[in-house]
Amino acid sequence: MAELNTGDGGGKKGGKVRAKKSNPGVDLTAMVDLAFLLITFFMLTTTLSKPQSMPLAMPDKTDDPVDPGTKIPEERLLTVLIGDKNQIMWYRGKFETPVEAPTKAVFGKDGIRKDLLKEIEIGKAIAKRDGGKEGDGLIVNIKASDKASYKNLVDMLDEMAITHPQLYAIGDITPGELDLLTKSGLY
Repeated sequence: MAELNTGDGGGKKGGKVRAKKSNPGVDLTAMVDLAFLLITFFMLTTTLSKPQSMPLAMPDKTDDPVDPGTKIPEERLLTVLIGDKNQIMWYRGKFETPVEAPTKAVFGKDGIRKDLLKEIEIGKAIAKRDGGKEGDGLIVNIKASDKASYKNLVDMLDEMAITHPQLYAIGDITPGELDLLTKSGLY
């Protein structure tokens, strides 16, 4: 049992004999129990901050020469290049022969999002024309340069979550695309 003692009762020798005054004892056991109960209660009832994450499925890398991978119609392929200082560039088709020429854009609803929504509609029309099934549409390949910030890549993934293209992936930037960014002043 915990007690609080406030003195020794004045243990002087000699002098008059007086009745010994006893100091009141305070039992702190109940207060300690209550404190631990409150701490336990608040620990169990508060919600801890949950990590915010976005599901991202990455394909398996195979070096199988027999299976070159899935053929993607170049008209439905949009490549987004993330450069330096929050600047991006996109083109549709293959890099060597783009269906739509490289275009500079900015992040936000009036920038890349507007372009993505327009291109998604074009991708759906192309898929429908080619006899694709429901849900076929634009395929976006995101390529970040080594000068791009992590925030820009996350912002681009957020744009994918907002616009909902059929498929999107993160790829490696090629030397030709890096040269394009350099010539455009985005690298």
